[in-house]
Amino acid sequence: MGPLVNTIMTRCIQCTRCVRFITEVAGVQEIGLAQRGEDAEITTYLEQSLTSELSGNVIDLCPVGALTSKPYAFNARPWELEHVESVDVMDAVGANIRVDSRRGAVLRIMPVINDDVNEEWISDKTRFVWDGLARQRLDRPFIRENGKLRPAGWDEALALVAEKLSGDPDKIAAIAGDLCDAESMKALKDLMGQIGTPHIDCRQDGSLVGGQRESYLFNSTIAGLEDCDAILLIGTNPRHEAPLVNTRIRKAWLSGDTEIGLIGEAADLTYGYDHCGTSAADLAVFAKAAKGFAKKFKAAKNAAIIIGMGALRGEAGQALLAEAGKLAKATGATINILHMAASRVGGLDMGFIPGENGKATDAILESAASGAIETVYLLGADELDASKLKDAFVIYQGSHGDAGAHVADVILPGAAYTEKDGLYVNMEGRVQMGSRAVAPKGEAKEDWAIIRALSGHMNRVLPYDNLGALREKLFEDHPSFMSLGMIAEKADFDSSTLGRKSTLSKAPLKSPISDFYMTNPIARASNVMAECSAVIDEAAMKEAAE
Repeated sequence: MGPLVNTIMTRCIQCTRCVRFITEVAGVQEIGLAQRGEDAEITTYLEQSLTSELSGNVIDLCPVGALTSKPYAFNARPWELEHVESVDVMDAVGANIRVDSRRGAVLRIMPVINDDVNEEWISDKTRFVWDGLARQRLDRPFIRENGKLRPAGWDEALALVAEKLSGDPDKIAAIAGDLCDAESMKALKDLMGQIGTPHIDCRQDGSLVGGQRESYLFNSTIAGLEDCDAILLIGTNPRHEAPLVNTRIRKAWLSGDTEIGLIGEAADLTYGYDHCGTSAADLAVFAKAAKGFAKKFKAAKNAAIIIGMGALRGEAGQALLAEAGKLAKATGATINILHMAASRVGGLDMGFIPGENGKATDAILESAASGAIETVYLLGADELDASKLKDAFVIYQGSHGDAGAHVADVILPGAAYTEKDGLYVNMEGRVQMGSRAVAPKGEAKEDWAIIRALSGHMNRVLPYDNLGALREKLFEDHPSFMSLGMIAEKADFDSSTLGRKSTLSKAPLKSPISDFYMTNPIARASNVMAECSAVIDEAAMKEAAE
């Protein structure tokens, strides 16, 4: 059934659990029972591969092992594996997972039941990305000389970085990536604060969300979507941006009590919806409409507005958010921001955004291209236009040799999410703890420890020597991180604080994800994700030809 699911149909008892899951939960009709009597067998339709983002869950559902994990097959026996429960970082849902490893290598990732977050499901990217953890790794420090990277020792690399960060604070900037844990961002924020630069940002996609906490959270909560009687999607494709949120929306839709509307790019979301427009300007038209889905939405008792990150870029995104806030206030609906980055809400909670007169990500990149900013510290930041950083001195700290490392002048090898303990805050504001399953590769270190060592080289020693002390400082400065596994009480979203610096755009709203399987450095390093991406491209080409 494609690159993910292996079949051994002599074991099949024709219980059809896989058929029911793919049809009812995943919402795509790709598996069925062909033939009759003793010739009956489970198979994909028209000999096509599974294309659902949730197809790997049929492996867990199969009671007899007729459907098994193709990438994991024959790698290990279950009793050989060490198990550690952790948190997924492939999106901002924060799915609970179990990481299985043997002799320092991750060999399997499986779901852990949490009815408030992921129920018993995980996406295919979460489940099968593990082979990318061992490929294209940064396992030692590097320094670029004469256009080429050469291996270096930790002291030499940190001394060079310390020298470059000792200049004019106004010419130094830092950007945190999508997979960062809260502790590493806190350490980098504290270091940049000691340097005195206001140019820091955790929103590498160029959005300007921030400020009041309710303005950037998924306030309805993921589980709360099941109680909504009307949902308006704006500039988002939740099937690709957060598959487990999409399953909740479909679950509510299947009940027959939930109406759904979309403003943005039309797509197959696995449920029916009313297409109410394509641009931000259509939101203002929707707010004044008095028929169709608009009428149902305004009459709903528990309505939700879900805004994707593709609609929130720049000042135009702030104008759209303000308009959505006005609609929410008028109708009693709840505003929800659908984040895609595991680190985003944690970064916003601790204020990893520009200070007074500070530059956001887009402005940092433009200033680096013009020479106004000379040194840029990338903490696992790869989803940006790295070509604008060619004239700046780039310090890249991360786990994989991706876009940031390609333009780096100094590379500091960090740990991947399975190789460190860390706190992550999901899109609904739920703080969860990720756990270390294996050791970092080669000479790589935990990210907070690298920044703490760097502060010593700069004679700006940060006030913590271990992870416990760092967390105490984090909890002291930002108490919201203390509520582990819980969601804090929320206030009403006040859209008047956003202002209207820009008019509503007539440009079509689009999801920022063009390839579900290639959204971060770990996924791009994975052979399995590359195979899945190729299968989807082939299926799209066949559909276009037909």
